[in-house]
Amino acid sequence: MLDLFLSVMPAQECAQVAVPEATEQAMRYYNSGNILWVVQQIWSLGVPLLFLVNGFTGKLATFSENLGKKRYFTIVIYLILFIAIYTLLNLPLDFYSSYIREHAYGLSTQTLGRWFDQYAKETLVTLVSSIVFVWIFYALLKKSPHRWWFYSSLVSTGIIFIMAFIQPIWIDPLFNQFGPMKNKQLEQKILGLASKAGIEHGRVFEVDKSQDTKTLNAYVVGFGSTNRIVLWDTTIKQMTPDEILFVMGHEMGHYILHHVWQLIICFAVLSYLIFYLVYRVSNVWLRRYQKQLGFKYLYSIASVPLLLFLANAFMFLATPIINDISRRMEHEADRFGLEITQNNQAAAEAFIALQHQNLANPSPGIFYTLWRGTHPSLRERIEFCNSYCPWKEGQHLKYAKYFKTDG
Repeated sequence: MLDLFLSVMPAQECAQVAVPEATEQAMRYYNSGNILWVVQQIWSLGVPLLFLVNGFTGKLATFSENLGKKRYFTIVIYLILFIAIYTLLNLPLDFYSSYIREHAYGLSTQTLGRWFDQYAKETLVTLVSSIVFVWIFYALLKKSPHRWWFYSSLVSTGIIFIMAFIQPIWIDPLFNQFGPMKNKQLEQKILGLASKAGIEHGRVFEVDKSQDTKTLNAYVVGFGSTNRIVLWDTTIKQMTPDEILFVMGHEMGHYILHHVWQLIICFAVLSYLIFYLVYRVSNVWLRRYQKQLGFKYLYSIASVPLLLFLANAFMFLATPIINDISRRMEHEADRFGLEITQNNQAAAEAFIALQHQNLANPSPGIFYTLWRGTHPSLRERIEFCNSYCPWKEGQHLKYAKYFKTDG
């Protein structure tokens, strides 16, 4: 998509930023990351299957029923046991991927104690949210055996909508401290850019990620009254003010172009399809392997690993589509950032900073692009910065309608 766009652009030179080749360390990180990703995908399918072997999930559900008596307490007890076992099985791989490996490549500053503290918090958040969702999900499953997949897709979309509101306020602060920017001069420049983008009363939060990582990032989270742009303190330290302004322009693009809403709509459609496929396949499996699985009815809490396995499998197959949608949104946010800042040099150099600090490969292969590439490659993004500047020739800006001008 991006290559096609570039091919029809008028020939002009907006910046002359060369794309650096990936360092040897970055290529090792890239190649080992692909292998690790494959292992993680296999493991995400293998762990639920372990619960299904020899009817272990059925035995776990029977134990929960004997202990909980009532259905709600049975679900809670089962989920506590299931998530505890699931977490322990995943712990070695999680510890290697997010602690040992990140330290080995010099990307992490996190202490061992803080890693376990964060991991425990993540597990607790998962447990609480799972209890709420799974209880609703199984109530629908029992009440409507043939339409639960439709109602569940609606409920899951609603939960995502609610989470988008509460995550910035209640969940994110559990892991890091969010506050106003310390550099007030830079903050004023960012707020000025936000005003130009039509974002009044804009809020930019600085988060203390330097205690966890050396990598750079910024993002938009929430919407409505909880919408905010978050800038990692590592980004502030490693980028120049002009580079940061482009990054902020990019994030403002996500907000102005309603990408959060679009993603929720995409999720709603995707959840509808995945729940339907899970419904069809799970019933076939249950009819054929009822004795081996250890439960008779899909509304039994023992079906959790079966439904999780199928959902993970279908999500894996849908990943290239999801990533393609994400890359298109990121490209449009890049265009927005360029048009509002009109600083191609700083934009391209911001991507170089990301490449160096995050140990990125600027030219990933097709496997990475399809299955892991949520953003256009850094080579594509830098080349786009080098070639896209219609304002220099007085041409129409795609997003000019969103920009406020002085006077």
